[in-house]
Amino acid sequence: MSSAEHPLLDVLTARGARAERLLHVRTLPGRSGEQADWPEWADPQVVGGYRALGADRPWVHQVEAADAAWRGRHVALATSTGSGKSLAFWLPVLSDVRSAGGDRGPTPSGDPPSSTARNGGAPPTSSANIRRPTAIYLSPTKALAADQLQALRRVLDAAGVGDVRVTTCDGDTPREERVWAQNHADVVLTNPDFLHFALLPGHRRWSRLLRGLRYVIVDEGHAYRGVFGAHVSHVLRRLTRLAEHYAAVPSFPSSLTGDATRRVTFVVASATSAEPGVSAGRLIGVPAEAVAVVDRDASPAGRRTFALWQPPEIAGYGFTRSGGGSEDDAAAPGTTGGSDESAGGDAPGRGDTRAVGDDDPWALDADPDHESPPPAEEARKNPRRSATAEAADLLADLAAAGARTLAFTRSRRGAESVAQRARDHLRHAIVPAGAVGTSADADGVNGSPEGHGSDGPRRRDAADRGPEGSAATVVVHPSERIAAYRGGYLPEERRELERAVRTGEILGLATTNALELGVDISGLDAVLVAGWPGTRTSLWQQAGRAGRAGADGLVAFVAREDPLDTYLVHHPEAVFDAPLEATVFDPENPHVLAPHLCVAAQEAPLRSADLARFGDPAHVRHVLEVLVARGALRRRPSGWYWTHAQSAAGLTDLRGSGGAPVRVVEAGSGRLLGTVDAPSADGQVHDGAVYVHQGVTYVVDRFDLADHTALVVRRDVDYGTWSREVMEVAIVGADDGGVGAGPGSGGAAAGVSGGEQARTDQDPGADVGGEPRHSAGGAEAGEDRPVTTREWGPITWSLGPVEVTSQVVSFQRRRLPDLQALGTESLDLPERTLGTTAVWWSVPEFVLRAAGVTPEETPGALHAAEHASIGMLPLLATCDRWDLGGVSTELHADTGEATVFVYDAFPGGAGFAERGYELGVTWLRATRDAIAGCPCSDGCPACVQSPKCGSYNSPLEKAAAVRLLDAVLSHAP
Repeated sequence: MSSAEHPLLDVLTARGARAERLLHVRTLPGRSGEQADWPEWADPQVVGGYRALGADRPWVHQVEAADAAWRGRHVALATSTGSGKSLAFWLPVLSDVRSAGGDRGPTPSGDPPSSTARNGGAPPTSSANIRRPTAIYLSPTKALAADQLQALRRVLDAAGVGDVRVTTCDGDTPREERVWAQNHADVVLTNPDFLHFALLPGHRRWSRLLRGLRYVIVDEGHAYRGVFGAHVSHVLRRLTRLAEHYAAVPSFPSSLTGDATRRVTFVVASATSAEPGVSAGRLIGVPAEAVAVVDRDASPAGRRTFALWQPPEIAGYGFTRSGGGSEDDAAAPGTTGGSDESAGGDAPGRGDTRAVGDDDPWALDADPDHESPPPAEEARKNPRRSATAEAADLLADLAAAGARTLAFTRSRRGAESVAQRARDHLRHAIVPAGAVGTSADADGVNGSPEGHGSDGPRRRDAADRGPEGSAATVVVHPSERIAAYRGGYLPEERRELERAVRTGEILGLATTNALELGVDISGLDAVLVAGWPGTRTSLWQQAGRAGRAGADGLVAFVAREDPLDTYLVHHPEAVFDAPLEATVFDPENPHVLAPHLCVAAQEAPLRSADLARFGDPAHVRHVLEVLVARGALRRRPSGWYWTHAQSAAGLTDLRGSGGAPVRVVEAGSGRLLGTVDAPSADGQVHDGAVYVHQGVTYVVDRFDLADHTALVVRRDVDYGTWSREVMEVAIVGADDGGVGAGPGSGGAAAGVSGGEQARTDQDPGADVGGEPRHSAGGAEAGEDRPVTTREWGPITWSLGPVEVTSQVVSFQRRRLPDLQALGTESLDLPERTLGTTAVWWSVPEFVLRAAGVTPEETPGALHAAEHASIGMLPLLATCDRWDLGGVSTELHADTGEATVFVYDAFPGGAGFAERGYELGVTWLRATRDAIAGCPCSDGCPACVQSPKCGSYNSPLEKAAAVRLLDAVLSHAP
C-alpha cells in the first residue's frame, strides 16, 4: 500500500518493512474556514482582546452559538476538536458581565484579591448586594478548568480588561481563595463534583453567585454519559433550582418554583455526536426543542490521514494471554495483572466487571493489556503482538523522527507501559552523541542521558530558563522526551507534563483518555490510538489532536486482539462511514435519582411543584415515597424534608468510584506517589502487588483498608503480579430469594463457565476534584425495577436488577518476560457487592442438544458466546467493553437453565444492558458473525478470548458457540 498520503506513514511502515500491518488508509480532506462579523452586542474591548490574539473575525458557528446564548436560548454546540468552541461561550459571558452596572474596579489579571491581602493589602469590600451577571463553567476535570482559566486570562489581559473577576474553585482550593470567589468572582470555573459536594450544599455562602447566575457552561458534554451523566444531570437541575430561588429577590419565597427574574442559560459544548440537542436537553432538564443546536463546523481543518493498523502475529510464541499483551509486561515489569480497576473476574463463578476510570469521564483504569495469562497448554501458538507494545514502538519511531505525538491507551498501566517501552527502545536504538539542542525544539535530538529519566519531564529551575520561563539550551536524549500522563498522578505532576508537551520538551506522550478532553495541547503531528476507545465520538475526539490549528495530521488506530477491534480494522466502513453515537444516560435511574432527591431536600424542602424538574412526576413521587418509608426523608403537608445531621451529599458518588481513593505512599519518606480509585485498589495495591509510576517499580508493603492507604517500597523486580477474583451473580427478587450461582472451579461441575471482569468508566484519580467524599451508603435507590421478559419460542430474554458479589482472593507472581509462574499467595480482602442492571438470555437443555452442543461443550460454548457478545455490544450502545460485565453458567439457580448474563458495571445500571435487550437480534447476530468469521480454529483474542477473563479464558468452545448462537437466533422473531 502506498504511503504517499502522509510522509509520516513511511515512519510507521519503517519504509515498507511493516507495510503488511497497514490494512487501510483513509485521507480526510481539509476544509477552509467560513468567517462572520462580530455581533453588534459584543463588548468592543473583549473583541479587541480576541483580535490581539489573532482572531480577527470569528467563525460562523462561533457567532451562531454566541448569539443564541446572548439572546437567552440554551445551546448545544457540537463541533470538532480545535474548532474554537470556547470563544462561542466566553464572548456572551464576558460581554454580559461588562455590560452590567456595579463595576468594582480592576484586579490585575483577575487574580483573587486575597493574594493582595496576604501581601499586606486590603481586599475590596464585599459585593454580595450588587446584582451583576455571573457564570459557572463546568468541566469533567480540574486540568481542563485550569487550562480554560489560563486561556480566559490571556483574553482579558490582551483586551486590557481588569474588571471581570475569574477564578477556579475545587476541592484543592484554599479556604481564603474560596471565600474570595464566594464574595467577588464573576466567573467560577469548577467541576460537577465541587458543585455536588460543596457549592450546592453550602449555597447560602454562594448566594451572590447564584443570585446573578446568567450562564452555565458545560464543557466536554459528550463526557457526561452513563451513570456519571445521569448524576450530573441532577446536579445541574439542583443548580437551576437554587439559582431561581436566589434570583427571586428581594423576597426569598418559601417555595422554589416561582419564575426567576433571569433564567439561567446553558451552553453545552461537546465533540461532534449524534442528536446533540436531545442529549443536551436531557442533561439540563429541558425539552430538546428548547435547545438551539449548532453543529455545522465552520473552522478550517488540515488534511488528516487515518490509518487502520493490525499488529503482526508472533511466530513461535509458546502461549498467549487473553488479549495478547505479553510484551507489555516485559516493557513495564511489575504491573499487577487482572483488571486494572476490576470489580470482578471471569474465573468460574465470576463475571465481567468494570471500574471507574481514567482522567477522565472519566479515567480508564482497568488495564486491558495486562490481563491474566492462561496456562500455556490452553493457548494457541501464534498470538498477535499487543496493541500497547506495538504503539510503544510506533511512538518511539515517531519521536525519533521529530514528530510530536500522543499515544492514547486504554488504561493507566497501559500508559506507563507504552512510555517505558518507548524510552527503552530509544535508549537502545540511539547512542548519545553529545549533540545539543533546545528542549523546545520539535526535532529529535541526541545527547546526554541526563534529565528526568523515568520520573517524567525534567524540572528546570530559574537558572535553566530564559526571562519568561522559556527553556534554556540543554542536552537531551530523545528517550528523555517520552513520558506518561494518567490519573493518579499528583496535580503538580500533571500540570508540569502539560506544560512540557506545550513547549516541546516532551515529544511523545503516552496517555489515558485524560487528554481526550479539551486541554489545549496543539501543534501535534500524530496521534496513536491503542485499542478501540469505546465510541466513535471518543475516537474522533482523540484523532482531533492530530493536526490541530489547521495543520495536516496523522492518526493510526492500532487494533487489539479483541473481536471488536479486529472487526473494525477489517471493516473500515464501520469506522469512517457509520453515524456517531448519541450520548446515553438515564436521569430516572432510581439508584441515581434517590440520593439527589435527598440532597435537594436538604438544600431546600422539596415541594410538589418541584417534582417535574427531576423527571416524570409520578416516578419521582414513587421514589420519594420509598425514601420516606426507609426513613431517609420526612413527609410533611408542605413537602419533603431531610432531617438528619449528616450531609446528604455523601450518599452518592458522581463517578461511581465506590468510595475514597486509596493513597499510594512511599514507606520511609512518606512521599505521596499517587492515588488509585477504590474499586481498583483490591486488585492493584494489595499486599505484595507491584505498582509502577513513570517506569519506576514499587512493591506494596501494606494495604490499609481502614486508612485507604497503600505503603510501597522502591524495589527493582523481575516479575509481575496478577490478582484473582471470584464472583457470584443473583437476580434480585427471584422466587428462591435471589441466591445466585456460587463460585466453582469452572466447567460443568461448577455449573459456571466464567465471565469477564469490568471496570469503572472514568479515571477519578485523574483530576476530577471536588470535596472529600463521604460514605457512599445512605438512602438506597428506591424499589428495584421489576424484571422484564420476552420469549423467543423456548428462549427467554430478560432485563432486570441483579447483585454481583466479587472478592479478590489471591495473586500470582509471574517472571518477566517469559511469564513463568513463581508462586501464588492468598489474600484476605472483603467482598464487594454491586447492585446493577443486566440483560440475560436462557436456553433450555433440549435446545442445546438439538444444536449439537454436548454437555461437555456447554460451559465453553456459553463462555465463548458471553465473551464475544460483550465485545460486540459497544457497536450498539454508547459504551466500551470495560463498561460491561458478564457471567455464563450451565445451570443458574435463579433461571433453572443455561444462562448468559451481561450487566452494566455501574450501581443501578447505565442503560447499556437495556440497549442490548432492545436490540437483541442485531446484537446476537453480530456476535455470531464475529465468531464465525474469525479464521482461527479454536478461538483467539480476536473472537472469543477476553482481555478481562479471570479464569484464563478456559473453557472456551468456539465451534459450539456458533452452533449455540445459530440455535438461539433461529427462534428470533
